[in-house]
Amino acid sequence: MGRSTLALMAILSELGALSLFGAAADPDHALASYLLAHAPASLLLALAVYTLIPLRQARPRASVLALLFCGIFFVPVLGFVGVTAGALLRHLLPRLRAPQRFSAVRLPELDIHESGGKSAAGFRQAGVRQFLKNERAPVPQRLRAMVALSHAPSRIGSPVLRELLGDAEDDLRLLAYGLLDSREKRLNADIHAARQRLAASGDDDERAVTAHQLAALYWELVYQGLVQGDLLDYAVGQALAYTEIALRGNDDDPALHLQHGRLLQQLGRLDDADRAYRRARELGLPASRVVPYLAELAFARRDYAQVRRLLTAMNDWEGLSRLQPVLRFWGHT
Repeated sequence: MGRSTLALMAILSELGALSLFGAAADPDHALASYLLAHAPASLLLALAVYTLIPLRQARPRASVLALLFCGIFFVPVLGFVGVTAGALLRHLLPRLRAPQRFSAVRLPELDIHESGGKSAAGFRQAGVRQFLKNERAPVPQRLRAMVALSHAPSRIGSPVLRELLGDAEDDLRLLAYGLLDSREKRLNADIHAARQRLAASGDDDERAVTAHQLAALYWELVYQGLVQGDLLDYAVGQALAYTEIALRGNDDDPALHLQHGRLLQQLGRLDDADRAYRRARELGLPASRVVPYLAELAFARRDYAQVRRLLTAMNDWEGLSRLQPVLRFWGHT
């Protein structure tokens, strides 16, 4: 029996009960007649309303039916009207319905726009970082993305590979370790060869050039994130020592002074780093390559007014896409 039929029968039974109540002359007889007809009407309406209640809210069945019946039966007329109106409102108004939960779906294949790049694995470098960190992605595709990342510049790829050393997949951890280890071995081999050339060299100019190369190689270890802890301190110290050897033979190289400043800043020697940066600027290095480091020094000293002055002067510069959020922030604070 459908809910519409039950509701119609309940309404007719209730109307019949009301007619019996009005027709009887004796009050006691009228009340007894009404209750006898009102009871089945209440039960029919309770059954009709029960069918409108969502299944997850209609348990236990006997208790819910009993509650509906009592609300209708023991509150004559008003209970009948109130329960009917509430059930209709709950059923008809969409905003009163509980939102449907999303069901789990299978992870789709990688979008076609992420394939067809220059790498042999068929991935573009853009977006690879986010894809690799998605542990729900298929492992074979994450491996392909990691191979594509090996073709990216080391300053981009090495930090991502180091993050993947803690991945839950053994294959990804091993591949990340192997790629990082191969990069470190190549740099160490170049460092060993350069140190041999430096030891065998007797010419001051040649020694300065070789020392410059060594400083750059040690800095690459730091810049690519291939060394940590004590090895990081050692690499910075070696890079600084060879940079100073190179500066003794070529004090007019602005790039050397910039590198000298970055190493001093890494060691926390802020005043010495400031002098090195300003010397690089005096020797003609573009302001776009020096001012950001001067702003970092000012920020480390908590000289925020100086940071704002330095960065405000860069607001009109173009080609600094990575710095634009920083420039906008300091330009509006």
